[in-house]
Amino acid sequence: MSETLKEKTAKGLFWGGMNNIVQQVVGLVFGIILGRLLSPSDYGMMAIISVFSLVATALQDSGFKVALTNLREPRHDDYNSVFWFNIIVGAAMYALLFVSAPLIGRYYDTPEVVPLCRYAFLSIVMASLGTAQSAWLFKNLRAKQQAKASMAAVLVSSCVGAGMAFGGMAYWSLATQGLVYVGLNVLLQWHYSPWRPSVRHITFAPVRSMFRFSCKILATTITTHINNNVLNILLGHYFSTRDAGNYNQAYQWNFKCFSLVQNMVSQVAQPMLVDLRGDADRQTRAFRKLMRFTSFISFPLLLGFGLVAHEFIVLAITDKWAESARLIQMLCVSGAFMPLSTLLSNYIVSRGQSGTYFRATATLGVLSVVLMVAMSPLGIRSMVAAYVALNVAWTLVWQRLVARLSGYRLREFAADVLPFGLAAAATTALTHIITAAIAPLWLLLCTRIVVAAVLYYAVMRVARVAILSECVAFVRGKLLHR
Repeated sequence: MSETLKEKTAKGLFWGGMNNIVQQVVGLVFGIILGRLLSPSDYGMMAIISVFSLVATALQDSGFKVALTNLREPRHDDYNSVFWFNIIVGAAMYALLFVSAPLIGRYYDTPEVVPLCRYAFLSIVMASLGTAQSAWLFKNLRAKQQAKASMAAVLVSSCVGAGMAFGGMAYWSLATQGLVYVGLNVLLQWHYSPWRPSVRHITFAPVRSMFRFSCKILATTITTHINNNVLNILLGHYFSTRDAGNYNQAYQWNFKCFSLVQNMVSQVAQPMLVDLRGDADRQTRAFRKLMRFTSFISFPLLLGFGLVAHEFIVLAITDKWAESARLIQMLCVSGAFMPLSTLLSNYIVSRGQSGTYFRATATLGVLSVVLMVAMSPLGIRSMVAAYVALNVAWTLVWQRLVARLSGYRLREFAADVLPFGLAAAATTALTHIITAAIAPLWLLLCTRIVVAAVLYYAVMRVARVAILSECVAFVRGKLLHR
């Protein structure tokens, strides 16, 4: 018996959540291990080159994964065309970055970056081999298979990275960890996807037909990577690799938190919204429900993490990272809004408005660069504060663009989001007051987590929030059917 779209979406959310929980737990454990073994400068070395790899990988992918998902019924030729095109572009991108490595080293005045670039950027070639398989799994809502591949890859790669760090390999351990993750993930995607490329009758006509849509996704992805890494780029140039490492550590922990929600929702949002494109009312109802679910999880998780950031960082990776803890407390504010912005932008893409998506993201990217350069004389914290404020404000821009397409008004957006944001902020503030006198850091950390969770759950219960009841019922149903 075939599954309904609602059942596929629920299972997608479940496996997306399971994947992200495992990834974050593994990331937590090995993040602590690596944070204790490596220095801020080691993290800074990887942070200052990461944007080049991300941009090159985006160029290799060229937005075709999203373009394939947006097709009603992609054919073999569509996947095949994308597969061979990505391999060609991936190899070309690696060759370009290989010869450009000395220029990158000169920009940061760090010669050691040159061999690191040439090693770390091999991930671009590896990733090019899995785009079509990943697109097939994504399009067909095979969240379980995607989850298994990602969970295995993150576990093995983290073990490899930790082992090399123990051996004194410094930043090379981080680079190798990234390579192992990409390589193993691609291999497992091939294992789980039944689609296979063919060498006969290779044609790039499908790529050309999708390019008008995918090029805007490509440009948007590149702009998003630049926006997300603008501080890594500028801190490495204006300050030191140590400063870049402190910020990168803060950003990575913040990212681990908001991506837990963001990836879980993104795994099903676009395919589901595309399937409902012919029924505008049903699509809007499903979208609003996802928005409430995202807000219900995102605000308490991120604001709660900001509450315990200092205790967690000092206990987990020692006080050499204390400056990162202060930056985390700022970043968690914008981190709470990141999954909402992603969901809003997914809606825009699902309506075929890749041009609108690109223009909004490009504008945000330009403003980010200009603002960060302008704030650089005031120091790192001022730059981070400006970055946070801009990204929170931009959520309203995404909402306005969605409203033009669907009639999803600001009043409805506020009704879906504000109750959860205000409840999380209030319980976080109250928890801080209640626990302020507790002295030992480990006891303060544990107490704040328990008190904040109990208070938020109590508020949701008293308010009879439907999302809470539905989540509890779904989890109980999964447990009872095991």
